[in-house]
Amino acid sequence: MSDTVLCPKCSSEFTYPSDNMMVCSQCFYEWNPEEVAAESANEGKILDSNGNELQDGDSVVVVKDLPVKGAPKPVKAGTKVKNIRLRPGSDHNIDCKIDGFGAMALKSEFVKKA
Repeated sequence: MSDTVLCPKCSSEFTYPSDNMMVCSQCFYEWNPEEVAAESANEGKILDSNGNELQDGDSVVVVKDLPVKGAPKPVKAGTKVKNIRLRPGSDHNIDCKIDGFGAMALKSEFVKKA
């Protein structure tokens, strides 16, 4: 069995080590295999703006004024949202209800864990 490391960019098997990095001889992409392993461990997790992992039922705080289509006013920064539901694989990956606005979907990059 061989210990071939595939290039994360082009999936080429023609890679070689250089110092503590790996280099692809096809596309010349350089990467640290330890960082790629750490990123794959975080894959599928939903993180807030500070990098904390979110779970169903968490409370979050909006960190930026968010305009809402059809509403005369935005969701203000500092608004606390309770009991969120996560939707992995979606662009707006948080479902919630906000007082004064109702049910809506938010992006996790605009909230922080409360």
